[in-house]
Amino acid sequence: MELYPAVDIEGGRVARSTSAADPLAAVRQLAHDGARWVHVVDLDRAFGRGENRDLTRRLLAEATVRIQVGGGLTTEAAIAELLDWGATRVVVGTTAAVDSALVARLLARFGAERLAVGIDARDGRVAPRGSDVTHTLTPLELARRVGAQGARTVIYTDAARDGRLAGPDVDGARAIAALGGGLDVIVSGGVASLDDLRRVRGAGLGGAIVGRALHEGRFTVREALACVAV
Repeated sequence: MELYPAVDIEGGRVARSTSAADPLAAVRQLAHDGARWVHVVDLDRAFGRGENRDLTRRLLAEATVRIQVGGGLTTEAAIAELLDWGATRVVVGTTAAVDSALVARLLARFGAERLAVGIDARDGRVAPRGSDVTHTLTPLELARRVGAQGARTVIYTDAARDGRLAGPDVDGARAIAALGGGLDVIVSGGVASLDDLRRVRGAGLGGAIVGRALHEGRFTVREALACVAV
């Protein structure tokens, strides 16, 4: 199981953080603490409030750890740009993930190793964060479809839990993993404690994205890494 500490960027600063304001410094600290990956999200772009383009490019150029970038990425051009800048993996936003033709083009061009498919859900249906749209597709249906297309990494988020420290939807993520076909499932949204990480590990999932709990000091990166490694 892999730990993905999250750095959410809003207005050029780390969102919801009481311990770090500079995203570049936050990534450097996470690397110093032993993180192997950092999950970076431009919240301004994700919610249509602008973007932190220059900052993201600098962060990718300076990073000494693997960077997974997400946040409303819905076009081939935007994904290509981030990969060119040095992102290890880019998350295809849920709005794009429901477009089978686009997913096929992305996988053919960049390969499954450099892409993760974001599946945001609300009340059992696919529902991209930052949008009022709710699809008729269920998370399982979308995961089965992208898996059949060749995707190998899925990031599953219960939007109702994101940033609220309510605990991740481990059952929903485990159901996707149970589809088989080699899908590596990373759960996001709601991790509040080391016990949450133990639940994720016990479910046999590929990883967990952790943001607010780390930034608020509920546990350290080193404690989390020790927990997921057991």
